[in-house]
Amino acid sequence: MTVLKTSLRNFLAHKGRMALSAVAVLLSVAFVCGTLVFTDTVNATFDKLFATTSADVTVKPKDAGSSDNADGAPPATLPAATVGKIAAEPGVRNALGVASSTQVTLVDPKTNKSIGPTSGAPTIASNWTVTPNAALKLTSGQAPRGAGQVLLDADTAAKAHLGIGDEVKVMSAYGTFTQKITGIATFQTTNPGAAMAFLDTPTAQRELLGRSGVFTSVEAYGDGSRTNDQLKTAAVTALGGGFQVQTKAEAAAENKSSVGSFLNVMKDSMLGFAGIAVLVGIFLIVNTFSMLVAQRTREIGLMRAIGASRRQVNRSVLIEAVLLGVLGSALGIAGGVGLAMGLMRLMNGMGMHLDTSELTIKWSTPVVGAVLGVLVTLVSAYLPARRAARISPMAALRDAGGSQAANKSTVLRSVIGLLLTGAGAASLVAAGAAKVAGTGSVYLAFGVLLTLIGFIVIGPLLAAGVVRVLGAVTLRPFGPVGRMAQRNALRNPRRTGATAAALMIGLALVSGLSVVGSSMVASADDQIDKSVGADFIVSTDSGAFTPDVVKAVRGTPGLGHVTEYKALPVVLTLPDGTKARKSLNATDPTYADDLRVPVVSGQVKDAYTRGGMTVGETFAHDHGLRLGDSLTATFPGGRAARLRIDAVTSKNTSFDNGAMYVGLDTVRRYVPRELVPQDVMLFATAADHKNTQPAYDALKASVRDFPQVQVRNQADYKKLLRDQLGQLLNLVYGLVGLAIIVAVLGVVNTLALSVVERTREIGLMRAIGLSRRQLRRMIRLESVVIAMFGAVIGLGLGMGWGTAAQKLLALRGLGTLAIPWSTIVTVFVGAAVVGLLAALAPAFRASRMNVLSAIATD
Repeated sequence: MTVLKTSLRNFLAHKGRMALSAVAVLLSVAFVCGTLVFTDTVNATFDKLFATTSADVTVKPKDAGSSDNADGAPPATLPAATVGKIAAEPGVRNALGVASSTQVTLVDPKTNKSIGPTSGAPTIASNWTVTPNAALKLTSGQAPRGAGQVLLDADTAAKAHLGIGDEVKVMSAYGTFTQKITGIATFQTTNPGAAMAFLDTPTAQRELLGRSGVFTSVEAYGDGSRTNDQLKTAAVTALGGGFQVQTKAEAAAENKSSVGSFLNVMKDSMLGFAGIAVLVGIFLIVNTFSMLVAQRTREIGLMRAIGASRRQVNRSVLIEAVLLGVLGSALGIAGGVGLAMGLMRLMNGMGMHLDTSELTIKWSTPVVGAVLGVLVTLVSAYLPARRAARISPMAALRDAGGSQAANKSTVLRSVIGLLLTGAGAASLVAAGAAKVAGTGSVYLAFGVLLTLIGFIVIGPLLAAGVVRVLGAVTLRPFGPVGRMAQRNALRNPRRTGATAAALMIGLALVSGLSVVGSSMVASADDQIDKSVGADFIVSTDSGAFTPDVVKAVRGTPGLGHVTEYKALPVVLTLPDGTKARKSLNATDPTYADDLRVPVVSGQVKDAYTRGGMTVGETFAHDHGLRLGDSLTATFPGGRAARLRIDAVTSKNTSFDNGAMYVGLDTVRRYVPRELVPQDVMLFATAADHKNTQPAYDALKASVRDFPQVQVRNQADYKKLLRDQLGQLLNLVYGLVGLAIIVAVLGVVNTLALSVVERTREIGLMRAIGLSRRQLRRMIRLESVVIAMFGAVIGLGLGMGWGTAAQKLLALRGLGTLAIPWSTIVTVFVGAAVVGLLAALAPAFRASRMNVLSAIATD
């Protein structure tokens, strides 16, 4: 009980010094709990959506959802007679045919702009059916009853400012048609972000599927006399082969799996960055307790002198850590709930409507948060607690001792750190020299881990050298004040190293990712210049081009040629008899000029002129294939062809890496016309290669009526790659920013405790003439040099990681190393500014000290 009272008294006495450490625990726990609450809520919401809207039994074509139904491929359908067969089964209350397509674009004719989602969710057009558990309910107007009528979901209508009576242009794979809005339907559960348009059944079949009398699926609902499994068995018996039959639970599980894969990636990524913040927070807490123990040396010595045992001293410090962990965890759990609600509102802004009233907080989430917070503080306080327990009463009362042991410990630590760093550097070199991506990735992971730990361990050794150099360069203009700031930073190299290590981790990640990102962009730019011969690249948001778009592009004046590009699923029979489901890129012969694909053997053009095919280097190596070998390709529709390998393409490219090419003439020879997929990309060149601008303007004008189509020249395409990578990096930088915030708090806390530790020293300096302004400047300069030290080692370490990663990416064709010096310099200067800002409060507090009181302090 005495130990607990002492711990409580000490904790409350130093509550101001503990506050920033509590914030570090709070942020770490909040990020973890917020991630868990958000993903659990989204999972629960989608579970509810799929569980309430799935039919008791769903029948689809056998290949629905497979690569045979990829972008551009005709939709997989089943005959309308299937509805009658299912409806006739005992126990079936009713069965409904569904005719839907996601290869659709909705356009507002008044603005000629797409009204589909921008968050990556699909636009879905379907026939309107009334089911017992429909996801949408008609809330105004009437359902479509004939050609020319459409019903929209309320969210899409509101976003596009459309209402009943307005017109909507619907662009499908089979043409463009204009419909008048007759009704609005509202989601009864979560809106997953998709845009929904509903037509009457004959129109949906004709315009979305290309023919009448077919559906994409059949939904059946039981009358309760038979279980869903029994209904499924009856449906399979009645229909025979060629169909995919699922119960309500199976359909919900499949839908959940497709959503869960994305959420799991998001969850793991966010938890990974939360882990980085936790690691950084550990340094802050270690520093806090180490300095508190050092400041209470005399107090601990007195406790030991009057009978306190080592175990009691140790326990006293650990109890303070538990109190800190409990407080920080409690605040962090509450902050995590707030963070989850913020993420939900962010998703709502992107088109996914998540109701914050349905927030899902599993019992495990606060438990994980509390355990994490308490464990982090206990682990962080363990070494300072052991150090406190080893203080002898006499040594403490003499205010001396332990320096020899500390020196021995520093030497041993430096040796271990150098060994770890050397092993990590060797792993990074091995990663860069690896010939196989899998092996190189393992080396890279070990290299990053070992060098990170090594730099943390040798932080005090690095501080002794790097801070001297930085101080000589940057602090010399400030005269004696600058020299005192440098000496303060060097006074305790362990503390300086630990403080800077927290900042180092965040900046190492930033610089490493910057090197990788810049190298990827530079490599892509280089490959575009070397490999892309086409002047213009035409792409679409809807997955495939309608025939109207292809006709418009081909009719553009000033073009030299237009190349069509289709994705065609096939089954390849290899020489050993095994089968492989692959995708062939079916193109015009001019594609060999539009993209100069590097080859290991043969020529890509031969595949077009001789009716053969190409294979990728990796596929050829894995299956023992060589130039001249033949493969049997089974095309959609069941026809098989013996195709000769006329070229083996190199893996040293980032464009169409591993793609297999076949000529469009070959496809038309073996694939029925109605099964030939639509184009997924178009490439074009200008007739006048010296002046491509007129053809570029004409091509843009030709597709002006198709807002889902984008025309880009090579400069546009380079900008697109840079923008996409930039958005990804900005997201990662934002997450890394959490670790940097915790690191800044560490600098603030270290300086604040350092000011308390040096109270008497500050009073003496003020007494002999140091002004308040000079004192503030000294503390600010000390903070700046510590921050710059962390930036130097962090940026250097990150560039090493990024260089090794780029060498590994060269195996995938990204062979250009680019160091973003402007980013590196900006981050370094930013670190100095961060150090300056972190010192403002401690410097102000130091300057406000009463001189006589400070001198009288023990």
